[in-house]
Amino acid sequence: MLDIFSNAALGLSVAVSPENLLFCFIGVLLGTLVGTLPGIGALAGVSLLLPVTFYVEPTTALVMLAGIYYGVTYGGSTAAILLNLPGSSAAAVTCLDGYPMARQGRAGVALFMTTIASFVGGTFAIILLMICTPLLARVGLNFGPAEYASLVVLGLIAASTISSGSPVRGIAMVVLGLLIGTAGSDFETGRLRFTFGHLEIADGISFVAIAMGLFGVAELLNNIGSGARTTTVSRADYSWSKLYPTRQDWRDSWGPMGRGSVLGAAFGILPGTGASIASFIAYAFEKRWSRTPGRFGNGAIEGIVAPESANNAAAQAGFIPTLSLGIPGDAVMALMLGALIIHGITPGPQVVTSHPELFWGLVMSFWIGNIFLVFLHLPLIGVWVRILLVPYKYLYPSMLFFICIGVYSVSNSSFDILLVLLFGVLGFAMLKLDLPAAPLLLGVVLSPILENNLRRAMLISGGDPLTFVERPISAGFLLAAVVVLVFSLNLFKRGKGSQQAVPADPD
Repeated sequence: MLDIFSNAALGLSVAVSPENLLFCFIGVLLGTLVGTLPGIGALAGVSLLLPVTFYVEPTTALVMLAGIYYGVTYGGSTAAILLNLPGSSAAAVTCLDGYPMARQGRAGVALFMTTIASFVGGTFAIILLMICTPLLARVGLNFGPAEYASLVVLGLIAASTISSGSPVRGIAMVVLGLLIGTAGSDFETGRLRFTFGHLEIADGISFVAIAMGLFGVAELLNNIGSGARTTTVSRADYSWSKLYPTRQDWRDSWGPMGRGSVLGAAFGILPGTGASIASFIAYAFEKRWSRTPGRFGNGAIEGIVAPESANNAAAQAGFIPTLSLGIPGDAVMALMLGALIIHGITPGPQVVTSHPELFWGLVMSFWIGNIFLVFLHLPLIGVWVRILLVPYKYLYPSMLFFICIGVYSVSNSSFDILLVLLFGVLGFAMLKLDLPAAPLLLGVVLSPILENNLRRAMLISGGDPLTFVERPISAGFLLAAVVVLVFSLNLFKRGKGSQQAVPADPD
């Protein structure tokens, strides 16, 4: 316990530096803006702003990216409550009771309580992060190449099969990502592979170009293809006089906040689940727990505080496996690992032990960022609502312009702009074909880690593949991967069968 306090003091001294405070504030501000705009989300927001972090220290870069990530989860509830348009997938369930509260003239109360619930969920996850991550990192230091390779396989299988959609499609996208990640120079022999004569990708395909193309340009193309959308603000009162909840609101909220925080943190640690699943599970749990389930869907305050505390707890608990083991639980965490790699830091347990100022500085910045968001979110509610009134046709060109400027600034290469457009078209096609892009990005990020450890394990064992099942921890990870794969396939097959069994509507 004494070590935690001393490390927290170290982290606080790093987090309160003027540069880190500034970039933390910028991150949460931009994250709230991105979360308020429907259809963009954390992946697109983080990938679009990733190039900005290449010119600062690694700690400052992660502080900003993390601020964008959990800022999106805060801001996503604003459009969900006021306009019934969730700014992020995790905020979709907030529409069920948030929008009815707005139509009842209680939008201010709903927005206030979502901010408090987000803070409570984030605080619980940060405490868990401080306790669990160093412990997992100590365990991870005992891992050899075989354990790491098996752990990466488990992470890839879990992330590609537990998420929504067909597990087979998710695995196919992981394999494609692994193949893309092998392009460039072989790290042992130095020979070029899969470059097709283009020396611009001798060091590998730009991770920034892939992320910005798949999640930035693809979303723009998808929204443009669906036509320009306009929104109108309802008569919901979001003035200061209507913000504060009643005593009954407080009494009804504390229990759901606590339960949502626990559920969110639990699902956030598991790879492939994340904030979206956590928020829906928390909502379903509260509805089943309630003595008056009929209130849900009609403006029940429990229906907004439970999922909001859950999705924020999940967002920040996702850093636990990412920072302790170097295994991202979702695509946003993969972007965080990509930022570390770009700054020359190898992901894994050594991040906690070899770079304590980075880890603890990032953790303490979470506290500061959450406090920023509490004081930032409420006064700017009117501003975020007015931004929603800007026609999308005016937002698209500026966003595409900044994408091109951002990717060009990384290596001053026009070839990277072509790659962004190429992966943007690929991402758009994947959206139309219902192919998930997040597993592909995970595959690209983890490809060199998997290849490196796979080769090392085979060299140590003299080419014997049984080394992966003879070592107990490695065998345990592989067994868990098989269990997750079989479970996901059976669950998907049962769900597909039940949908076919539903009779068609005669109308």
